[in-house]
Amino acid sequence: MDQVLNKVGSYWFSQKANKELSSVSDDINSVSNSIEGGTKWLVNKIKGKMQKPLLELLREYDLAIGIFPRDATNYEFNEETKKLVVFIPQICEVGYKDSSVLRFSTTVSGYLEKGKLAEIEGMKTKVLIWVKVTAITSEGSKLHFTAGMKKTRSRDAYEVQRDGVLVDKF
Repeated sequence: MDQVLNKVGSYWFSQKANKELSSVSDDINSVSNSIEGGTKWLVNKIKGKMQKPLLELLREYDLAIGIFPRDATNYEFNEETKKLVVFIPQICEVGYKDSSVLRFSTTVSGYLEKGKLAEIEGMKTKVLIWVKVTAITSEGSKLHFTAGMKKTRSRDAYEVQRDGVLVDKF
């Protein structure tokens, strides 16, 4: 009986240890991605290349300031190619006042034009299932989300920044 309990106990312990090590590895990767974005921002600041705050950049390009989670402050924007990369500390979901929900990876990228963020990677929305958002366009008081199909939402739902809620996976 003791041998059986020892085998069951060691199996349970090894499974638990594997889960914990996997969790630590995921945490390290998340921190690494976050640090990478923060480091590039810091290097640009030291070089004297101060970027405007993300909210200001979104306003300048006529997009709602609340489309990213509140803690998404570090970003890279290439003026020539118009490529935007936004760094988010952890995978999260944000609920908006119109009951829509967006899910974000730790890195969201796309091409920014006046009133449009296209070729988006790292953002999903829930229709019946989670669907990849490929573009967001702004037209007056409306935001159009393209996620397999085009969905129009009221822009004012995205004008206030909101906190993301931690989720297990993107």
